[in-house]
Amino acid sequence: MDKLEKIVIGISIGDLNGIGIEIILKTFEDKRMLDFCTPVIFGSTKSLSYHKKLLNSETQIHSITSIKQLVENKVNVLNVWKEEVTFEIGNATKISGEYAFKSLEAAVKHLKENTIDVLLTAPINKENIQSEYFKFPGHTEYLENELEGESLMILISDNLRVGLVTGHIPISKISETITPELIKKKVEIMHATLVKDFGINKPKIAILGLNPHCGDKGVIGKEDDEIIRPTINEIKESGKIVFGPYAADGFFGSNTYKQFDGVLAMYHDQGLAPFKALSFGNGVNYTAGLSKIRTSPDHGTAFEIAGKNEANHTSFKEALFTAIEIYRKRKEYNNLTVNVLELK
Repeated sequence: MDKLEKIVIGISIGDLNGIGIEIILKTFEDKRMLDFCTPVIFGSTKSLSYHKKLLNSETQIHSITSIKQLVENKVNVLNVWKEEVTFEIGNATKISGEYAFKSLEAAVKHLKENTIDVLLTAPINKENIQSEYFKFPGHTEYLENELEGESLMILISDNLRVGLVTGHIPISKISETITPELIKKKVEIMHATLVKDFGINKPKIAILGLNPHCGDKGVIGKEDDEIIRPTINEIKESGKIVFGPYAADGFFGSNTYKQFDGVLAMYHDQGLAPFKALSFGNGVNYTAGLSKIRTSPDHGTAFEIAGKNEANHTSFKEALFTAIEIYRKRKEYNNLTVNVLELK
């Protein structure tokens, strides 16, 4: 591969007491990964060295203090902090949350400045990261606040892509949050990302209902008939290929999802529970709709196995490859559309 084509992947390390650093180190134990990208980990050499010793990792890291010192064919660690950090492996502490944010903040700054091409985030703990600087339910909402565009969380595994109409909100708020405008907006984002980021010219999108059995004609709720179904019909009139609403249990249980390029679930667990049952450990979380590309593994901090050298890094590696592929697809799409405009 031409070195000039290598994509610079910025990596935030997640919670210091979780499995984030472990899955990063395991991913780059295979030196062939450096053929595909130039990684830069936002953290500190001391913190990574602590985990290397704990895990008996042989992954070689290259310490830098400025992004200008980035070296290809090395696992670069940009030192965001120099001080020693107190570790309590397996526990969510105030300190580990504080440094998880420091890593993320630095990575996002460089993403906005275009000194890295894409962002790959290791898992954070959504409770201990909260502070006056981070008042968000998760990565997705923070990134939407920091970057241009409106976000859509999409979980990806092979040809299965599940997006969420509503994200990290309480179950009690879902029904009142779902509106025709919100559904249309999320369909628009999913349609655009399937075209631009995945190279699908005429994507087929399935939309799930809200209530069991899509409400059974009002017996188990009216939202499907009064909000979702009419909105789907309106979207069809705009020319997009959308179908639904589908009852989630039968939709996934009968493998109907295999007929579509994208699936929109109404709420978090409706989409993520079947997704993880089908592909847990291999899936990728992609924040679609934003001006920059961010992916992450489909799992959390896994404090219960942290420091035991038991973490599976497959999902993190898949997230890395997905980020690279989306970057290339988006660049290809932008080049093609610019050329078309120039011809006109």
